[in-house]
Amino acid sequence: RSQQRNNIMALYQRVGKSLLLSPRSASSPTITATSLARRARFLSTEAAATSASTTAKRKGFVEWYEGHLNARPVLTKAITGACLWGLGDVVAQVVPTLIQDEDGDGDTTKKEFKYDIPRTARAVTFGFVIHAPLSHLHFNLLEWMTVKGGFTGLSIPIFKTVMEQFVYWSWFSNSLYHGAMGAMQGKNLDEIQNRIKDVLWGTQVAQWKFWIPVQLLNFQFVPVRHQLNVVLLTSVVWTALLSAWYPPEEEAEGEVSEEKKD
Repeated sequence: RSQQRNNIMALYQRVGKSLLLSPRSASSPTITATSLARRARFLSTEAAATSASTTAKRKGFVEWYEGHLNARPVLTKAITGACLWGLGDVVAQVVPTLIQDEDGDGDTTKKEFKYDIPRTARAVTFGFVIHAPLSHLHFNLLEWMTVKGGFTGLSIPIFKTVMEQFVYWSWFSNSLYHGAMGAMQGKNLDEIQNRIKDVLWGTQVAQWKFWIPVQLLNFQFVPVRHQLNVVLLTSVVWTALLSAWYPPEEEAEGEVSEEKKD
């Protein structure tokens, strides 16, 4: 066995020497350098292709959405509105559970979290059926009034914001939200009217603080066809606040607080 091992080692040594002394070995550094260069070029090309593919996908989604927005503006905005209103309600239900609430006596109360699927379904329905289609008409109406009124420059966002927040839209849309939520809960007309009276003013004050800066920027820098999309995206935060401040459960139990009017 020892002799066999010696023979094998000798064979390996002869093969190694033959490779080192062969003419081909003289060019091996060049071959290695060439291979490395080719590998580097391949990796560079592959990275560029990956980046281009990612950019193409992003551009493809924007073009795809723009195509649907131009072909079916109301339906596209309605679907977008349903998704974002639903997302806002999900946030409104989950986030408060992470915050520790204290009652008036300073005693800490904890409630077991139970996700309310019907509540989110109501938000999705409101966004799809009511809010997005009517908002589409609202933004087009604002643009029509602006053109007819001959407003230019900075007067355009100011005029649109005043009309939207103080003249008609905010009062109508907030009343519609509270009324629709009550109707989908099975409340009668008197209960819906009482609900609106209890929470409308508080909602208006909160809306003015939140939406006036947003809409001034929106009306100034965003094209009309995308203004509702900005509102829908921002509404994820607004819907979360609205749902957290005025949840349907409190209304159902008749526990509306007078503090909401402040």
